[in-house]
Amino acid sequence: MSTIKNFGIRSKMWIYRAGSYFLVDSIPLLRKGAGEGEKQVRTPPGTQWERVDADGLSAEWISPQNAPQDSVLLYLHGGGGVLGLYNSERWIAGHIALACGLRAFLPDYRLAPEHPFPEGLNDCVAAYRWLLSQGVLPQRIVVVGDSMGGFLTITLLLALRLADQPLPAAAVCISPNTDPTVTGKSMRSNAWKDAILSPKFARTLMGLYVSGHDLNDPLIAPLQADLSGLPPILVQAGGDEILLDDSVRFAERAKAAGSSVTLEVWPEMWHVWHSNVPTLPEATQAIDHIASFVKSRIAST
Repeated sequence: MSTIKNFGIRSKMWIYRAGSYFLVDSIPLLRKGAGEGEKQVRTPPGTQWERVDADGLSAEWISPQNAPQDSVLLYLHGGGGVLGLYNSERWIAGHIALACGLRAFLPDYRLAPEHPFPEGLNDCVAAYRWLLSQGVLPQRIVVVGDSMGGFLTITLLLALRLADQPLPAAAVCISPNTDPTVTGKSMRSNAWKDAILSPKFARTLMGLYVSGHDLNDPLIAPLQADLSGLPPILVQAGGDEILLDDSVRFAERAKAAGSSVTLEVWPEMWHVWHSNVPTLPEATQAIDHIASFVKSRIAST
């Protein structure tokens, strides 16, 4: 895209970054600024939205027209485990659902600091099990998550394996954080390149999610977990984001453990640039890559 247009999008993202930096010490204000309390649900044109009670867990469906009933994207939203299921997340999930031609199921999992680890993860496990109880086969489920949702995607796979539960067909992690110590090299090298996420913001929210729990717990520290036997995973990260090193290290260690991981690093992109779809061409292209990956995994099962 043109340098001028790209600069305009980056500028808007920097405004959000600045706001989150100053609001991070007040969770109610941070949540309101991120979209909590919006009265009108916003999803992409061509999708239908529906709220559902999944055995006591609040969740939502975002469904493209004529989407098959036997295949599902389990979408785990971002927000550092502190911010909830807002329109910005519905927008990303809806566009991915459209590109894949599949329904997206979005659990409204519990949030820190009121509900720190492992409660949010437990809700994600419950959402997956609910889909199975509805007759959806594990080989027809692909888990997708952005940012903290990418972290939860990985830890969901680990929790399911630990419980001897059937694993999904595949997983997609968009700009995931994988290190609870928040000390990757790119936290420093990209501190002033990432147009949306600051080191202070990432560290504060991770601290609230962990809430003093043992940082060696593999369900908090995926980089220290046994990463063998996982389903195929696509990881997308921006070349300018502070969590780039989290994606690189996870991909390296999962591959070393024998799991199939495809890592895509998108030059000059920031944290979860997908939120700028369809204005940003790289966002549309990245989502198209996700759709190709998902369709290949669903078709091969």
